[in-house]
Amino acid sequence: MRPYPVHTPEQLGAILKGYRREQDMTQGDLAHRTGLAQSAISFAETHPERIGVERLFRILAGLNVELVLHDRRSRPPSSEW
Repeated sequence: MRPYPVHTPEQLGAILKGYRREQDMTQGDLAHRTGLAQSAISFAETHPERIGVERLFRILAGLNVELVLHDRRSRPPSSEW
């Protein structure tokens, strides 16, 4: 899956769900990988603005993806951000 810039919490939830589905994982599968409840995974996908940073990082680790921050001022003007 290609990198996705995230500008809103709603985008984050959809992207997490997309990464999970791309790996053919159910919410239960991801819950098992992260030690979280399935309901916590569902909540993170539907209400990402309300999850904590620690939980977010557990989910990212379970999906084998990383958080990368970029300075938007340093991107080329032709970027699709």
